[in-house]
Amino acid sequence: MPHTPSSPNSSQSRNPSPAPTRGAPPGAPRRTAPDRGRALLGPALRLIHTGQAPTRSALTGALDVTRATAGAVTGELEALGLITVDSRPAGGGRGRPSHRLALADPGPAVLAAQLHADGVSAALAGLGGRLHDPVHLPLPADTSPAALLAAVAGTGARLARDSRRRVLGFALALPNPVTEPDGTALAALHFGWPSGTPVAELFAAAVARTDLGPRARTAPPTAVANDANLAALAEHRHGAGRGARHLLLVTSGHRGVGGALVIDGRLHTGSSGLALEVGHLTVDPLGRPCACGNRGCLNAETDTDALFAAAGRRPDPDRPLLPQARALARDPKAADALAHVVDRLGLGLAGLVNILNPDRIVLSGLHLDLLAAAPDRLAAVVAERCLWGRSGRIPIVPAQVVHAGLVGAAELAWEPYLEDPQAVAAP
Repeated sequence: MPHTPSSPNSSQSRNPSPAPTRGAPPGAPRRTAPDRGRALLGPALRLIHTGQAPTRSALTGALDVTRATAGAVTGELEALGLITVDSRPAGGGRGRPSHRLALADPGPAVLAAQLHADGVSAALAGLGGRLHDPVHLPLPADTSPAALLAAVAGTGARLARDSRRRVLGFALALPNPVTEPDGTALAALHFGWPSGTPVAELFAAAVARTDLGPRARTAPPTAVANDANLAALAEHRHGAGRGARHLLLVTSGHRGVGGALVIDGRLHTGSSGLALEVGHLTVDPLGRPCACGNRGCLNAETDTDALFAAAGRRPDPDRPLLPQARALARDPKAADALAHVVDRLGLGLAGLVNILNPDRIVLSGLHLDLLAAAPDRLAAVVAERCLWGRSGRIPIVPAQVVHAGLVGAAELAWEPYLEDPQAVAAP
């Protein structure tokens, strides 16, 4: 929708100090280049959003600009209602004290949702990876694509109507592969959806039919993506993956195994969004049957069902599966089963390391509990089976972000505004 952008030296700007003009004579006033100022809004907001620029001085250094340019950029972001600038000096180091930068709270928000094998989660999310009052509900009786996506949209709409915050977008994390750029769901085994379900189209239509309240953007942008990809994005920006150039995340939630790779801050999703389906990496050709039709996939050897099978136990069908599996991983009586599953996970990680050469591995879901229960055993299996592991062990660390799938969905919904913060001002 057309809108009139404001620039860092518009009437809305704060701290409009002039910046240098190339070629000006010594001592002449220096001015901020408007085009450059606008181009810097996205990189600046991204740095503040990810905690890399808590002060204007840090932002000046990270952007490699003058103090005046950084002041104009932060003034524009403040005018857009995205950040606050605290003029009280921060820090006691050398040089002039710097202004503190913080994300506006309360500021605008997005809606994030996640479908699990046995439920729906949703939350409002501000910038900075902050979720507000997540809700977790059981799946509705009708899990057909249109009905389930309508239920997700309705859950988000209730959160939006109950909030005083302006809602800018809505994104959904799915427990199955999602193609790019068309947004179709493949192998949606948890819900019995037909392969090729146009989930992005159906979700956009469901949100458009829903009343998000008077403060929401009319027909807000929507997006869908695989939950493991989004969890990796959340960990890279706000959790255990911060600072990694090549981050590999492997996770097992309620059932199955997912994986994702972040390279230099960008998700690697392959030619059509289907890269890093690590759950179908074979770790035991004679192992348990997998839903894909093969045997011994990482999916079938290292998820919650696999741990219960190795321990010769059955989970309570009336209780959520993942918490039961996590408790089993801590049970000393299940030590042999735990070792079996850890060894299979180590084989899978070693194969992935040989191919991808990450500089950090983050484990989440049940795999986080396997790491906590047997860190030395897992690291040893990876090192033994991985060529690069023998010369220097790659850090294998636990995930840090709570509700990482939801946080990642929020990242997806915020992405258009991190690219172009002025889009926040559109009607």
